[in-house]
Order: sequence, then C-alpha cells, then structure tokens
Amino acid sequence: MPRSVNAVAARARRKKVMKLTRGYFGRRKNVWTVAKNAWEKGMVYAYRDRKAKKRNFRSLWIQRVNAAARLEGISYSRLMGLMKEQNIDINRKVLADLAVNHPDAFKAVVKKAMNKN
Repeated sequence: MPRSVNAVAARARRKKVMKLTRGYFGRRKNVWTVAKNAWEKGMVYAYRDRKAKKRNFRSLWIQRVNAAARLEGISYSRLMGLMKEQNIDINRKVLADLAVNHPDAFKAVVKKAMNKN
C-alpha cells in the first residue's frame, strides 16, 4: 500500500510561511528551508523585542523627566522621592508627556512635590 501524505496541508503550511517572508532579501524569500529559518528567527526577535520595547520606553520617559526636572533645579531621583512623600501618583509616561508637551503643568507638579506642608 502506498504511503499516504497530507500534501494539501503541507503545501498550505509552506505557502503561509512563504507569504510571510515575501519582503525578505535573497534566498530568504523564495527557498523553503532558508525562508522557514529566517521566519522562525524573526519570530524570536519579535518576541524578545516586545519585552525590550517596554524597557526602552521606560528609559526614554526617565530621561525626559530628568531633563525637565533639572531645568527646574532638581534631579530626577529627588523629584520622584518627593512625589512619593507627597503621595503624588503620576506614572513616568504621563510625567514625560507633561514635561514635553505641557511644561507649565510639569512645573506645577514639581512645585507641588517640593511644597513641604
């Protein structure tokens, strides 16, 4: 009895991967084994970099808040410590947005944090 292979499903699977690698350079786009390896590696990078993206943005927000805080005469770490003491709960993303787009609001937050009542 001849061996039965599910060629329809196998071809569909290969076709799906080949479609996903369409914009790649050289053999990565049209040779099955090379394309499959390139696509798998791309998925690994995508997974890793979804985690790294969060770290990168947090770092960017901290840099922006630090730069704006120093214009107000206070360091980032001191500002965050004072905000915690005064129970001002604004996350770094919002603080960075205030620092860049609404400097007057950021100054008000810094003033409120430095206010020792």
